[in-house]
Amino acid sequence: MSASRSGTPGNLLTDHPELYEARFPDPERLAARWTEDTLRRHGAGPRVLDLGCGTGRDAAALHRSGRTVTGADLSEAMLAHARDRHPGPAYVRADLHGFDLGQGAFDAVVCLDSSLLYCHTNDQLDGFLASCRHALAPGGLLVAEMRNGAYFLGRTDLLDRPAVDEFAWQGTAYRSHTTLTVDRTAQLLRRTRVWTTDDGSPPTAQHSAWRLLFPQELRRFLTAHGFEVLELHDGPGPRTEPRWHHGELPGTTTDGDRLHIVARLPTP
Repeated sequence: MSASRSGTPGNLLTDHPELYEARFPDPERLAARWTEDTLRRHGAGPRVLDLGCGTGRDAAALHRSGRTVTGADLSEAMLAHARDRHPGPAYVRADLHGFDLGQGAFDAVVCLDSSLLYCHTNDQLDGFLASCRHALAPGGLLVAEMRNGAYFLGRTDLLDRPAVDEFAWQGTAYRSHTTLTVDRTAQLLRRTRVWTTDDGSPPTAQHSAWRLLFPQELRRFLTAHGFEVLELHDGPGPRTEPRWHHGELPGTTTDGDRLHIVARLPTP
């Protein structure tokens, strides 16, 4: 998933979906299984919008669970890959800052892997939530999984030092040096990633950012848009350590580095 779900232009992984799937293999479809468990637990209807669907792996897994799925993303490369490699869902281009795919057209909107945090400003977040409210039928669910802004209050273990990762794809070795910094004024977690390969290509630097949202701040936004918050917790989830296992119920704290939200649009 990663930043590629946002459709950021000029991103090595966004522009090359096969490379993205090689970098982030997910043979167990853990995020999709966690999502399906959450939807079932709250009695969600079958129509699901996967917003920021990326390569379509999670959308296709939810489709195989028996749901009618629409995958939406801003990246045309990701959508083309999803249609070709992960058929079943309908795939459409949409901007999470504001979209209209039909009033009451979905029983659940799913937004995984920090896609929601590409809403960098309050206006963008309002646009996202207003669009979700328009898209959901009465009683519909919003399910989101993301980084937790509160984790970075007083913690620096993930900041200001490069994290190095290396993997091979189609005979080429790729290495990334990723550095995270906090922009407190903009309330953003900024990422600089420098790619190098062993094929002689020059290094490529790419920049992206996530909004740092705090649990009570997010609860306030959701409530202001008419949602009832059913769950707000730091795990277990698909990207926590230890990771979620089938049958595990959500916790009650919001201290970890991931945040999981389930909110319902009330029935009139």
